[in-house]
Amino acid sequence: MKRFVVLASLALAALVTSARAQSEVIDGIAAVVNGDVITYSQVRELIGARERALRGAFQGDELNNKIKEMRLAALKDLVDRQLIIQEFKKKEKDGATIPVYVIDDRIKTIIREEFGGDRSAFVRTLKTQGYTLTKFKEIERDKIIVQAMRQAYVKDDFVISPTQIQTYYDKHRQDYTTQEQVKLRMIVLREDDSSDTGLAAGKEEMAREIRSKLQSGAEFGRMAQMYSEDPSTQASEGDWGWIDRKTLSEELTARAFALRAGEISDVFKIGNSYYIMMVEARKNAATKPISEVRDEIEQNLIQQEKMKEFQRWIDTLRQNAYIKIYS
Repeated sequence: MKRFVVLASLALAALVTSARAQSEVIDGIAAVVNGDVITYSQVRELIGARERALRGAFQGDELNNKIKEMRLAALKDLVDRQLIIQEFKKKEKDGATIPVYVIDDRIKTIIREEFGGDRSAFVRTLKTQGYTLTKFKEIERDKIIVQAMRQAYVKDDFVISPTQIQTYYDKHRQDYTTQEQVKLRMIVLREDDSSDTGLAAGKEEMAREIRSKLQSGAEFGRMAQMYSEDPSTQASEGDWGWIDRKTLSEELTARAFALRAGEISDVFKIGNSYYIMMVEARKNAATKPISEVRDEIEQNLIQQEKMKEFQRWIDTLRQNAYIKIYS
């Protein structure tokens, strides 16, 4: 789902957090924008799903700081949206309008694309989420207004020069570079938790015997499946796929990238484990030429200009508005 999924998630999040809210302020004024009120419940609805995700990933002061930062960003977005809607209302006096059929068409599209044309299922879903059809239409109307006003005030005929594209490419060359990689297989034998040097020597001897068989033509995947004592490596027949220099530990990385394509490493020990590696293939680092990414960069720069233009417009609206934020 698209917009409706977002709405559904936000509504559900508001319901889920209602029990927690009993120990907090249930609702209140978060901000006033030229006399229009934005409530705390609107802020919670906007960030409900993301806030729940944060609560599962962070704790203590770090969690509190991240939630505070997210709520402030959400409140800013709501203030900006209200300023745009107010600007549209001024234009309504000059005849600007959002025809009813535009909103109805939006609702029909949602029912068709997200509910398989089942209007009853759509209405039931709204009801379970605490939304009336009228309220949902108001929400969609506001979205249409914001989109229409943005298109009217933010031009899209920006011309990006070749110099700008080249400068961006030079600055972000790393984004268009594929790192050096090797296609790696690995067998791991582990020493038992024992001080018995004989057992340790036995594992090393076994590793050397396995390497000897590999050099004589034994299939690496089959040998890994039979002998590797690392569960994931055993299950994958020793196949690590393509790795870059950030995939493994520093010591394992140095060993892997020192091998040529088709080469089998010596038996080597790290900690209490013996390793045998084989590099099946290599890919050198490569940077896409600017000719391949020119269109992508141009669209990137156009989008950046649009965002700057939009921010300039919003800043103007803010400068001419009365905005009160409540902590």
